[in-house]
Amino acid sequence: MKKPFRILVAKPGLDGHDRGALVVARALRDAGMEVIYTGLRRTPEEIVDAALQEDVDAIGVSILSGAHQHLLSRILELLREKGLGDVLLFAGGIIPDRDIPTLEKSGVQKVFQPGARTDDIVSFLRGRLGAKGSR
Repeated sequence: MKKPFRILVAKPGLDGHDRGALVVARALRDAGMEVIYTGLRRTPEEIVDAALQEDVDAIGVSILSGAHQHLLSRILELLREKGLGDVLLFAGGIIPDRDIPTLEKSGVQKVFQPGARTDDIVSFLRGRLGAKGSR
């Protein structure tokens, strides 16, 4: 029997608005995935440590603060340092169109902007994680 995908949903930095992250977490759970939510105001180090401890397949980061370049770069750096380079990183929130190509080139697999459909996020994860092989 296939184990469900494990997804960590995280809110890094000082941003205190988590409605979008909670909506995504619920949609992933309703789609049969196991979801771990880190809560608000986590550091990149806390997020990557949680990913390691929870043995996740992917990390979804919600950022509204404008610090997406710094936070996502640091998370990617820590994932590589801890041997978690195969953990898929995706992001959502207020991220300008002009920044998305740079983020994707650095290793962020997908950026979902406001208005993204939760069905699209679920489909993206199933497609990417399914291609890696089942748990």
